[in-house]
Amino acid sequence: MLSNLTLWFGAALAVMLTFLAPEARAATPTVTDLLDKIDANMTYDTRESYITMRVTKSDRVKEYKMHSYGRGQDEAAIEYLAPSRDEGTKMLKKKDELWMWLPSVEKTQKISGHMLRQGLMGSDMSYEDMLDAARWRSMYSGTVTGEETIDGRKCWKVELTATSTAVSYPKRTIWVDAVAYIPVKQQLFALSGTLLKTWTMGDIRAVGTRQFPYKMTVIDEVQTGSKTELIFDKVTFAIALEEEVFSTRWLER
Repeated sequence: MLSNLTLWFGAALAVMLTFLAPEARAATPTVTDLLDKIDANMTYDTRESYITMRVTKSDRVKEYKMHSYGRGQDEAAIEYLAPSRDEGTKMLKKKDELWMWLPSVEKTQKISGHMLRQGLMGSDMSYEDMLDAARWRSMYSGTVTGEETIDGRKCWKVELTATSTAVSYPKRTIWVDAVAYIPVKQQLFALSGTLLKTWTMGDIRAVGTRQFPYKMTVIDEVQTGSKTELIFDKVTFAIALEEEVFSTRWLER
């Protein structure tokens, strides 16, 4: 009797697990789905924003105010509003080319090659970090490796590997908020596997139909005591922008 009951229970459990397994698997999103949703939040047709950048080097803190514009994946521009010594400094990115206007010497300088990966105004964000708007779906492939909690929020942990040698960070480990689909934490690695930076995103708010982080923090894992915070004071998407902003004439205007 007991033997028959045990057999019946085992068979019933096996049938139940057979039906539940597909649902359990469906609960874990694919990497493609996650990257598509991240791209939908973080990329744009046009964007205008006012940003405070706070750079900490050991005990020294510098603060900058910026007015930023973006159009698609290939065009971006930044004008520095403060401090006074940097007021009027401008940067313009068109595809893979970047120019900087330095009002103190009234000169336009082209930045290219390895210089694009140097710190912007001595910060922990490179020129590429700040101005790049490429879609991750086109840059990475990877695997969802599990579920973790970051700051009380359910996140999917994902291991990403670049599909091109032109990508700044060949490997990324990201934690994607399961509700907002924002990469609330990233670890950025060199090809060798060396951890270069940790990038966190917070203060997530609804902006129209998307979710967007109003605060980002980048920590240099190679240089001790180095941290950069970006606070978005105002951000607007799908806004009409002057055509001249994305021309070299704008730099010296």
